[in-house]
Amino acid sequence: MRTFARLDRLPPYVFATVNKIKMDARHAGEDIIDLGMGNPDIGTPQHIVDKLTEAAQKPQNHRYSASMGITKLRMAISSWYKRRYDVDIDPDTEAIVTIGAKEGISHLILVTIRPGDVVFTPNPTYPIHPYSAIISGGDVRGIPVGPGNDFFDNLMHATRQTWPRPKILIISYPHNPTTEVVDLEFFEKIVDYAKEHDIIIIHDFAYADLSFDGYKPPSFLQVKGAKDIGVEFFSLSKSYSMPGWRVGFCVGNSEIVGALRRIKSYLDYGIFQPIQIASIIALNGPQECVKEICDTYKTRRDALISGLNRVGWEVESPKATMFVWSKIPDKYIKMGSVEFSKMLINKAQVAVSPGLGFGEYGDEYVRFALIENNMRINQAIRGIRKIM
Repeated sequence: MRTFARLDRLPPYVFATVNKIKMDARHAGEDIIDLGMGNPDIGTPQHIVDKLTEAAQKPQNHRYSASMGITKLRMAISSWYKRRYDVDIDPDTEAIVTIGAKEGISHLILVTIRPGDVVFTPNPTYPIHPYSAIISGGDVRGIPVGPGNDFFDNLMHATRQTWPRPKILIISYPHNPTTEVVDLEFFEKIVDYAKEHDIIIIHDFAYADLSFDGYKPPSFLQVKGAKDIGVEFFSLSKSYSMPGWRVGFCVGNSEIVGALRRIKSYLDYGIFQPIQIASIIALNGPQECVKEICDTYKTRRDALISGLNRVGWEVESPKATMFVWSKIPDKYIKMGSVEFSKMLINKAQVAVSPGLGFGEYGDEYVRFALIENNMRINQAIRGIRKIM
């Protein structure tokens, strides 16, 4: 049996265990309500689809594109940042289009660290944050986040105990899976920390638009000096419900963006050009669709939170993201998140993501994704009532 060095460092994929049970149940004819993978079910706004269709009819758009993204899309990214956050972005040196945020983060880590370099990531967190470093030969140290944790206390404790000094800190707010949110003062402290310790900051801003109850997530780049030490990734997947289109971008420090641009020039020819053209329309066109998408997630959040609390599973209402991060009920907490998630499928016909899949500090939690309509969510609550 052959072995592959990079794969040997990757642990078994926790979500695969639960997914198999879910699929087996469906093949057996059971109606499983899937609130697991955060795969948006809302269709892409029609004016964006129409532009894709129009652009795809033109043969000149069928050729290889530019790995850094076409000029007009990078200009649209710059204008979007100026309108939204009053942040100036040079489209030529401080912006690059990526094949979704996941690809961009992976390749940026690949080009910025050497084997043995230390990368700090939250724990629990979106899996590509730590695994991008592991795949690249780096070492990962998780900084505990979530209820009851002071991120900065944990960060300083880890910094004092880590040698060699960390090269990169990856953060993401609003946070997946814990749904934690921060204010601009938090990012000011992050910039001060990065400058003091000579650390690169990568901020994954995928849920910039999915916020509720008056909360508006700030951009990391709004802080003075942020571009000196870091970059920010954004994805069109959630805000414009374009997950399968695979469009994102990285903006900020020109040296870091330049490193990503150079490695991508060796690895890809860019996104299909009609998709890039349609993405220009998404960023520059009417933004009412973003609010409508956000409002849809809010109604689903409210239905799920109300239902869980009604059946005795007490959960706080998140201010952002398309998720609900729920501590396992006391009488089941010793099971751990994987066994509890299996039980939810078998006894409640509801699939969720086990918190362990996001890191060991998530094992007392499960994550609900708001990817079913209210009727299906209410059906899920009826199933969950059986085990409560």
